[in-house]
Amino acid sequence: MVRLGLALGLLLLLAGSCQKKPPVARIPSLTLSEAQASSLLRLSMDCVDKPWPNKPGHILDGDETLKPPSVLTPAFYGCFDWHSAVHGHWAMVRVLALFPSLPESSELRVKLSAHLQPDRIAQEVAFFSASRNRTFERPYGIGWLLRLSAELHSLAQRDEDAKRWLLALRPLTELLAQRLSEYLSRLTVPVRSGTHDNTAYAMIHALDYAQATQNEAFARLLMERALTFYQADRRCPVAYEPSGEDFISPCLVEADLMRRVMTQSDFARWLQDFLPAVDSPAFDRLRAPVEVRDLRDPRIGHLIGLSFQRAAALRGLAKALSAQPDTAQKLSQIADKHTRTALAQIKESGYGGTHWLASFALYLLTNVGL
Repeated sequence: MVRLGLALGLLLLLAGSCQKKPPVARIPSLTLSEAQASSLLRLSMDCVDKPWPNKPGHILDGDETLKPPSVLTPAFYGCFDWHSAVHGHWAMVRVLALFPSLPESSELRVKLSAHLQPDRIAQEVAFFSASRNRTFERPYGIGWLLRLSAELHSLAQRDEDAKRWLLALRPLTELLAQRLSEYLSRLTVPVRSGTHDNTAYAMIHALDYAQATQNEAFARLLMERALTFYQADRRCPVAYEPSGEDFISPCLVEADLMRRVMTQSDFARWLQDFLPAVDSPAFDRLRAPVEVRDLRDPRIGHLIGLSFQRAAALRGLAKALSAQPDTAQKLSQIADKHTRTALAQIKESGYGGTHWLASFALYLLTNVGL
């Protein structure tokens, strides 16, 4: 059954279903305007060249390794840390793809051309190739790098600049895709945390990359690993969510991954055993946005991102449950509440939030993965 499900899932992932599907309940009405896109885009543009403050996160094993991030990783050194710089670049590419005529587009192209050039990427490859950096940004940052590559791959079909950026990024993309493949193949059980180490969250990015680039071998590995890690899961402990500094819902992100690797009917059955009914009291912990008592605390402020991630996952579940329009509509309404709450909080979060929250907002508002 697992092999059959894997084969069917891969077919749907890479080729799309030709079956007629029932109408989907309307996804939340919140859409991204050009003005809002400009506002969110500016948060990423303003930090990709900002070297300090910075939280490097890599291992130092000698005086010669103690160098500024702008030297060690000259493509992705701003926005406080490597992974935020990466998804800041993704945000810029995503907005450029959707709103090519924004007033910021010229400045945006200059920044992307400066960062995504062969010599800078070669230094990134050298950094990641050092044995001491074998686990650096695994899996979160790697997942976002693959998301950036997928976005460039799509834009390159119609944009000459994007073709150059994609070609320049390719050596790093190939290195990190292989590194993630090897890691997942060795991993016995997934990491179910609500922060950067979460396995399912990175696998979502990787699957979408595999689909965009038609990398069938990578897609097969990811789907097999997803089914091995999660297919037998039942009764996710939503009562324990969230932890105080989460920006990922362990239960919702797992469901968001599984909708991508199972047929619609199989997923509906699996979800029934995995999450409580949306109308039940047991779902209450996922229903309301979490109170954030200090928006400017960079760790407590993770909870702002949690609302964005929950909303994106809930929208994905609503789409997957289109055959159950009442449930899908309720999930969409909950997603809408999380979205509005998080959008109202970004501007009060300080640099500890703005350096990364724009990416999460744009991921949601531009319907990635839907």
